[in-house]
Amino acid sequence: MEDTKKGEEKCNCGSADCKDCQCAKRTKNLISIAILLAGLLIGSIFVDVAQLMKGSGYSTKNLNKSDIFESSGKTWVAYGDPAVPVTIINDDSCEKCDVTEPVVWLKRVLPTISTKKVSYDSAEGKSLIDKFSIKTLPAFIFDPAIAKTEFFTQAAVIFDQKNGQYVLKNQELGLPAGKYLALPDISEGDATFGKTDSNVKVVVFSDFQCPYCKILYSTLRTTMKQYSDKVYFAYKHLPLDIHSQANNAALASECAQDQGKFWEYADKLYQNQTSWSNTKDVASFKTYARQTAGIDTAKFNTCLDDKKFQDKIDADKKEAGDFGISGTPAIFINDQFENGAMTADQMKQAIDSKLAQ
Repeated sequence: MEDTKKGEEKCNCGSADCKDCQCAKRTKNLISIAILLAGLLIGSIFVDVAQLMKGSGYSTKNLNKSDIFESSGKTWVAYGDPAVPVTIINDDSCEKCDVTEPVVWLKRVLPTISTKKVSYDSAEGKSLIDKFSIKTLPAFIFDPAIAKTEFFTQAAVIFDQKNGQYVLKNQELGLPAGKYLALPDISEGDATFGKTDSNVKVVVFSDFQCPYCKILYSTLRTTMKQYSDKVYFAYKHLPLDIHSQANNAALASECAQDQGKFWEYADKLYQNQTSWSNTKDVASFKTYARQTAGIDTAKFNTCLDDKKFQDKIDADKKEAGDFGISGTPAIFINDQFENGAMTADQMKQAIDSKLAQ
């Protein structure tokens, strides 16, 4: 009987007269409520307890509701574009290769980019140069995420897609090459003149309808005669879209080149530039062929009508783009680049300097 009474006196939390148990239960409830309220309070100021424990910072849910946020003296702005990593291949010793201004401009139009610099002579740099056929510095290689940005939808033309990434076409932005890693090739089909094994090579990218190219061509012809036994000269095409007859003129010159008469025919094109520039067909070019000694006009006419050498002209244009050239005339004297017409004295001085090296 004594054992039974003792058991009955044990506190039953469900009983109405057990004050100690009620106090304990009430205390637990209050603690639970306090924890819940604290969590709600913390969440209201952009912080989640779980995220704090993970060290991840601010509440993603709440940040998604805000377009601008300030913390620790910094202002964070929300963008719809993804993060876009950009690798910049460069040579820090090259004064003309400074990318400070281009990067500032890029960040203004595309704030979500992050840049990484790679030296051109490092193992990584050499690998990227080979992978993307880089010919000039600085070079900007964009992550594929660039294609998902609003900026890309409006400016896709300034990017060249290679190996799944996007290389910025510097010339489209008017960004000149700071350093050349290679020089234009002189191929078998190019119009050439002079000493083939010379250590000094002059390569000209030109447009037959360009007035400044006419001036440069006169300089070139004079210089060619003076250095025929010392320098190797080559002519390449870059017909600009703003010149309606430039491509036809280039095609005609290549048809003359096919018969070994490029320079004689080019002389006529530049001499009569004003006349044929105002035409809309190829009749004038056929007339000049008849006036050029040694040209089979029937063969020439068929060549021109069939646009036989359009691929050659397109290849020259692509090569010019690879070297960052967008305007004419453009001249390489070995690794010295000149953009615009040169006088005979200027070209002679540049050539002599290269011959002396």
